Parts: sequence; C-alpha cells; structure tokens
Amino acid sequence: MNRSLKAAVAVAITAVTLAACGGSNEAEPSASDAALVKAGTLTVCSDVPYPPFEDFDKSAASGFKGFDVDIVQAVADGLKLKLAIRDSSFDGLQSGQALNAGQCDIAASAMTITPERQKNIDFSDSYYDSKQSLLVPKGSDIKSIEDLAGKTVGVQQGTTGKAYTEKNAPKTAKIPSFPSDAEMYQAIQAGQVDALLQDLPVNLEHTKDGKFVIVEQYDTNESYGLALKKGNTALLKDVNAQLAELKSSGEYKKLYDKYFETN
Repeated sequence: MNRSLKAAVAVAITAVTLAACGGSNEAEPSASDAALVKAGTLTVCSDVPYPPFEDFDKSAASGFKGFDVDIVQAVADGLKLKLAIRDSSFDGLQSGQALNAGQCDIAASAMTITPERQKNIDFSDSYYDSKQSLLVPKGSDIKSIEDLAGKTVGVQQGTTGKAYTEKNAPKTAKIPSFPSDAEMYQAIQAGQVDALLQDLPVNLEHTKDGKFVIVEQYDTNESYGLALKKGNTALLKDVNAQLAELKSSGEYKKLYDKYFETN
C-alpha cells in the first residue's frame, strides 16, 4: 500500500471513529425537551430599542445588548441552546400574535404580566418589578400628571403606560400612541409632544443628557415576565427553572446591578 493510499485510509478510519464516538465537534445535547421553533436554538422576539432592557449592539454575538438580553442569554446557556433574537413590534408580542405565528419561542421585551395578556399568552415567573414615570423637558411647567390638561403626552402602543395614562391623565390631554420608544423619544426631542409616560428605567435613560427630567413616578405594582405561547408547558417549566437558578446562584443580582444599581 503506497503512502498516499495509507493516508487516505487512515483519514477515513479516523472520521468513522469520531462519528461513532460523537466527536468533539458534535453539538452538546440540549437540556430541554421542549418543542422549539428551531431545534437547538432558543428564538427570542424583542421590541428594540428599549434600553436598558434591549438595544442594538453590533459588537455582541447576538447583535443585541441589555438586561432582557442578558437574562435570555443565561436561560439559553443553562438549557445548552444557541440564542437567536428577532426585532419585533411590541404590540404583536403582547397580543401573542408573534408567538402563535411561530416567529419565536419567547418574547422578552420588558413585558408586564397582566390578566388581559394572560388570556392569550403564558408568562414565566417574574424577573423584574417596575414603575411608570412622567418625562418632560427640563424647565417644563409640567410637574405632575394633572398638569397634562391641554398638553400632549406620548405613550407606546399596547403598553401598560398607555393604559395608565388613558385612565389617569386629564380628559383634555392628547395621548398619541407610538410604535416604540425610539419614535416617542424623537417626538419629545422635536417638541411634537410635551411629555412621555412609560416605564421608569426607560425614561431614566432619557435623562442622561440633562435635557429631560422625570417629574413623577407611579407605583403600579408591575412585574415583568418572559412570554411564551399558551400551552408550551415544557418550555415554561424549563425557563422558570433557569430563572430560579439565576437568582439562587447570585448571577441575577450581578445582572441587575449592572443595569440598575445606580438607578
């Protein structure tokens, strides 16, 4: 047998042996038996940007960053799954349309657990408690929600902030809805709205340049959960187990402090 033939046979034998033994390049089996949109991958939908919960980041492996992103990355890692994130509209997430259409396994988008939403989607155990807040330009004569009479306050479509504003703002207040925080923030920067009413951590991000201030906070007893397609009990159990592990290991506190310790 000549040298080249021997080499070819050796390569073939090695390949067969590696295949039989599982090989070091073989993907590690998932720790979850739940049905997924794509095998071996946890597909997550999120309304981006909504910092500090989710934002774009070209330097990150997933292309995204934020508290929600870190949470679902930890869940995916714990289940030995790859993570894929899709930018989606919040209204489609909170209504369950994206999940029911098979666009993703989980919606992670600073979503408050509410009885109305629970009619269409299932929620994980809560992973964040939030408040609502009122943001205005520095020097504004708006000091409280009562001062919105005759004013225009921007809210995001499908959110609890929108519901709170419609219930508590003066009847003469104008309340336009925007598809995302990005459009809301552009509107107040351009003077198209007088205020924004939405989640406190997101409004806090808008105070960092010193041009806007939060004049009121509202304790609405809101808790965020990861949303799943109704009836996906296997994945729900796995996600809750990973969230519990995050908290018991101390890793959750590290992630929380990374984004909210100074707030």
